[in-house]
Amino acid sequence: MNNRPSWQKYFMEMAYLASQRSTCLRRKVGAVLVRDNQILSTGYNGSPKNISHCSETGCLREKLNVPAGEKHELCRGVHAEQNAIIQCAINGTSTRNAVLYCTNQPCSICAKLIINAEIKIVYISETYPDKLAENMFEEAGVEMINYNRETGAIARLT
Repeated sequence: MNNRPSWQKYFMEMAYLASQRSTCLRRKVGAVLVRDNQILSTGYNGSPKNISHCSETGCLREKLNVPAGEKHELCRGVHAEQNAIIQCAINGTSTRNAVLYCTNQPCSICAKLIINAEIKIVYISETYPDKLAENMFEEAGVEMINYNRETGAIARLT
């Protein structure tokens, strides 16, 4: 009997592990960038380097009752997907044709970065209310695939 996890499970579980480093008070998100089943970088959401964490300053979005999927500019955090792409840039690693595993569906801001970083496939485990992101992925030819963490089932969303 072979108990080895699929590549999707393997990398998605790593994304969930990365999410445990998150300093966000509202949603802990993790991301793993992969090419040819090799990890390029990881990321989680939280404040920029050398900036106070939201656990110290409080969450402005929470204070203003901003719903999920709206007014991303009112957050001091850097998203997990953004941090994974930034780490590739810092380390001189191309993201072209990479696969992104993310615990949550990217927002429209992250979708624009993913498209321009030439990432071709995005696996997500949890959806997020952002139709603009879905529409941009579809128009740009980026596949977004829902990975069911419990069953291992996959379903193409875009």
